[in-house]
Amino acid sequence: MSFYGDLKKIIKSNIREYGMYIALLAIFIFFTVATNGIFISSRNISNLLNQTGYIAVLAVGMTLVIVIRHIDLSVGFLAGFLGAVAAIALTQWNLPVFVVIPLVMALGIVAGLVTAFPVAQMGIPSFVASLAGWLIYRGLLLLVTLRTGTIIIPNDTYNAIGNGFIPDFPEISFLPGMHKITLLIGVIAVILNIVGEIKNRKNKIAYNFEVVPMNMFIVKLIVISAIILGITWVLAGYNGLSWTVVIMLAVVMVYHYVTTKTVLGRYIYAIGGNPEAAELSGIDVKKMTFMVFGSMGMMAALSGILFSSRLQSATTTAGSLFEMDAIAAAYIGGVSAAGGVGKVTGSLIGALVMTSLTSGMNLMGIDISSQYVVRGMVLLLAVIFDVATRRASK
Repeated sequence: MSFYGDLKKIIKSNIREYGMYIALLAIFIFFTVATNGIFISSRNISNLLNQTGYIAVLAVGMTLVIVIRHIDLSVGFLAGFLGAVAAIALTQWNLPVFVVIPLVMALGIVAGLVTAFPVAQMGIPSFVASLAGWLIYRGLLLLVTLRTGTIIIPNDTYNAIGNGFIPDFPEISFLPGMHKITLLIGVIAVILNIVGEIKNRKNKIAYNFEVVPMNMFIVKLIVISAIILGITWVLAGYNGLSWTVVIMLAVVMVYHYVTTKTVLGRYIYAIGGNPEAAELSGIDVKKMTFMVFGSMGMMAALSGILFSSRLQSATTTAGSLFEMDAIAAAYIGGVSAAGGVGKVTGSLIGALVMTSLTSGMNLMGIDISSQYVVRGMVLLLAVIFDVATRRASK
């Protein structure tokens, strides 16, 4: 078969996975042209990725919740509330950062378990249970900020989480003005990706699994390597990788490993595929539900930390519509509304799609009302695309 024939076949058979990457690329190209290159500038891409951080970690947790056929509407204001708790702990309780962060994360896990209890133990629909949580955490956020309003966080260490960048080598003549460590990380990431892909290909061949033709495999490696090097080159032109991006990537990598390489991950997708069959096969569905919602609560806490540290304050409106952005990012990233299908790496791409739309439209001067319409249409198209591809695969 010809090169273009192989390419067409691979894209058609993997349209669910590749569709979101094609959409993200199209968005980048459109806004780069529409803004005369401002969109793709180092400063804007750096800001865009930092804005993606607190939504992406929520989307990762939401992906697993949707995979097991549930939803969690409470996480937006839970993130805002826990961000306010962190601010209070730092400014009023005078606790150090290394105590505040695990404390807030633990509170997030507890909140997730509380949401899971009526769902797992009593069979109450997660939509209703989490809607109650949405109202409760909205009220608690207003309650803890009632006396002071916006809580300013003067702690430089905490604020560096949302605004700081990883250090660099001392300035040398080689590539002046570029962040050297960011470039080095990009090269290391390319090498690790190539080694991992080659290893996976060899394992598939050893077990007689179908693999893509060698020419397509090489093209895939080249494209992914070019994207990684391109992004790191752009970021290296403006302060390099931020701590927010490092945390976001770390979360995605850990969850990707858990969902693809562990028994826990297989259980999660088995429950999403068929909860009754999973129960009959010995999987403790209730326990797994608690674990997934606990994980969601932990990600909400991390989102609250990232957002409050980025703003250097906790506000009465923090967390507003975060849950909607997270749900949209998960669906755009390929999670199926029917459950059992979806990747955490896809949720990262979905989050990038949402923040890219917002960033691009802001640069073009499009009003907020029109932005909501566009984002809503993108979400609707993602769900239609999911339904259409599932029907076509049957």
